[in-house]
Amino acid sequence: MINDAVYAELAVRYISVEDLDAFLDAAGLEMAPMPRAAHFLAGKVFTQYRRSGGSRIGVLPDYFIGAHAAVAQLPLLTRDVGRYRTYFPSLRLITPDS
Repeated sequence: MINDAVYAELAVRYISVEDLDAFLDAAGLEMAPMPRAAHFLAGKVFTQYRRSGGSRIGVLPDYFIGAHAAVAQLPLLTRDVGRYRTYFPSLRLITPDS
């Protein structure tokens, strides 16, 4: 399962919507909309990140992704273990090393 933020991140690698959708179909991945609670959580943890000195650039989508997984109680595949463990401690992470 992926959400809109992941879809947008994947789009940079494809020439057309059709190509990306074909990849998703072949991979057996489905789009799932983010619940409002996930949007709210993303905003809260991003605020926490910023208050602790984090950069403004390029990370908000990561918080949307983490919040969606946390609210839906789904595991998250990531290489960015530190950020997700810090801001979503209850999230079950699947990492390349696990």
